[in-house]
Order: sequence, then structure tokens, then C-alpha cells
Amino acid sequence: MTRRADGHEVSRPESPLVVVSDAHVVHKARTGGLFARDRVYALTGADLTIAPGETVGVVGESGCGKSTLAKVLVGVQRPTSGTVSFRGSDLWTMPPAERRVTVGAGTGMIFQDPSTALNRRLTVRQILRDPLDVHRRGTAPQREDRVKELMSLVGLPKALADGLPGQLSGGQRQRVAIARALALDPDLVVADEPTSALDVSVRAQILNLLLDLKERLGLALVFVSHDIQTVRRMSDRVITMYLGRIVEESPADEVTDRSRHPYTRALFSATPGLLDPIDPIPLVGPVPSATRPPSGCPFRTRCWKADPVCAGTMPDFAAASSPGHRFRCHHPVEDGQSTRDLVAQAVTTVPEATAMAEMPREP
Repeated sequence: MTRRADGHEVSRPESPLVVVSDAHVVHKARTGGLFARDRVYALTGADLTIAPGETVGVVGESGCGKSTLAKVLVGVQRPTSGTVSFRGSDLWTMPPAERRVTVGAGTGMIFQDPSTALNRRLTVRQILRDPLDVHRRGTAPQREDRVKELMSLVGLPKALADGLPGQLSGGQRQRVAIARALALDPDLVVADEPTSALDVSVRAQILNLLLDLKERLGLALVFVSHDIQTVRRMSDRVITMYLGRIVEESPADEVTDRSRHPYTRALFSATPGLLDPIDPIPLVGPVPSATRPPSGCPFRTRCWKADPVCAGTMPDFAAASSPGHRFRCHHPVEDGQSTRDLVAQAVTTVPEATAMAEMPREP
């Protein structure tokens, strides 16, 4: 049982809350002439399980598929193939009306920029009442009480109830967006870059608010961000994505020094450290195009460990020594190897990585 902010106890399922199995998302984009269309591989073979009450962080460079995965989790994006189950039911085989209720009431999403995520013509009260009205939750007086409760929950003064989004600060707008995501008491909240559009001075406030709400309400939280150190501190598990693929899944306390995939190590080496500063692991060349991904392992065109085996096949997941830690790499980082050693190793093998980048790509 979990105690809500209003004092009521609600039961949370013990079985997995969300299960994504072999999910692919392929878009068609017009990149050539009038009738020429390329396929954009936004998500490839994603497998992910989210338990009730846990926080899963998702990291990776721009275009790696983080936001696509977030949309798949909340039922906004239908996979081209694969399944997404919520509380044991496949979202995309249930009737549309049932899916709308399941997704609308069971999940919430916090978007990157609150200035565009909120209807600028509606007051704060109307924004927070909207999901309650759509799903017909309670009577009119009960909905008004819920609006007041939500504002209190996220630390918004009652005087702002009749204000418009344009009259609020960026931090206040994001608090409104968080309150709206919580309106129907969901089990899962997905936060897609929730602080990147905010001033540095209010980012910590919003992050602390999310952590507090997660604990008080027993939420499962998926936190997507470029700020990988913040993800590490907030999460129970960290998912690393590269070019539409999940390449590593690690306990958060191991992701900095014990991650096994070279890309994860390179990501975390690029963040500055004051106590033990090191040079970042160099990566050769730009991120490959999602329309023509490399054959085999997608990271091999930038990896200092790559060889012809990497160009031939995509590695399957392998289990690390710690429970819940898995990775996809033919030549993983040795368990316990320091990032400082990897920096020196990568610098001496840059010419070999450059040669691997010239190998064929998938048609």
C-alpha cells in the first residue's frame, strides 16, 4: 500500500508496471525528390521493464531515441512492431476507448518546455481541471478541491489559480505541468528533459520536487535527460541509448565506474569532476545517420575497441556480475577497469577507429 498526499492509501501492483518487448519505431521521411522517402530508425529492438515505484534514467546523445522511447512508454507513439504492456495488458491490442482510459489515467508526461506544453489561453485552474473533466473524475466541487490539492502538492500559491501561463515564471509553469501530470493519480510519470528549458537557479527546485513527489505518491518515474550526472543521482537504474538502441542497463551506483559498454563510459567521462578530474574519452566522428545506420554494432564507427566482428553482427545482451546490469558489446570494458585507463587506451587507437568508420553500412 502507498499513502497519497491526501492521506488515502492506494494499492500498487507488485508485478511489472510496464513491459516493452522488442519495440521498433520506423518513420518515413521525405529526404530526396517528391516521391523519395527514407526510413528513419528511431527505435530498434527496445526491451525494457519498469517496476512500480522505481526511477529509471535514460541517457544518450541527441537523436538517440530517448524521446521516442518516452512516447512509447506512455502510449503516445505506437511501435511499428513489438509490444507495450501496461499492468499486464497490451496497449495496442485493446480497444481504442479502453486504451485512452488506461493511458490517460495510468500515466502522466512532463514535457521539456512548459511554455509550449501548456495552453496559453487557459488559466491554471482550467489546465488542472481539464484531465479531471475529460475522464469525469468526481463531481464539480470534488474537481475544484482536487485542483486546490494539486496546486498545494507542487507548491503553487492559491492566488495563481486564475493566472495564465504567460503570467507565470518558467519554474511555476513547470510546476503546473507536473501538477497536470499527477491530476489522475497515475502509476507512471515520464519526465522528458523536464529542466532543460529552465534557468539554472530553479532546476534544482524542480528536481527536488520530482523526487519528493515520487516518494510521497509511490510513483514509477522515467527521467530522460542530457544531464547524465543528474540522471545518475536521481535514478535506481540507468538506461544508455545509442542510435535508437538500448546498449546498456545498469544500477545507478555502478554507471560511472563499473559500466561495461564503451559508449556509457565515454558519456560519463565527458562530465567534469572536481575531485578527480580526467580527460574525456575521445570519440571519432559524428553520430551516424538514423536513416542509414552502420551494420552490426551501431557504435562501432566511433569506438576505439571496434574490429571486423563489430561490423558483422549486433551483439546480444550479456549479463554483468551485478544483478540487473546488462550490456550489448563484443568487446566490453573489463570489470573494474578505470576510466582513466580507458582514456589512454582510446587515444592510442584513434587511427583504428577511423578505419572502422569507413566500413560498409546497412542499405
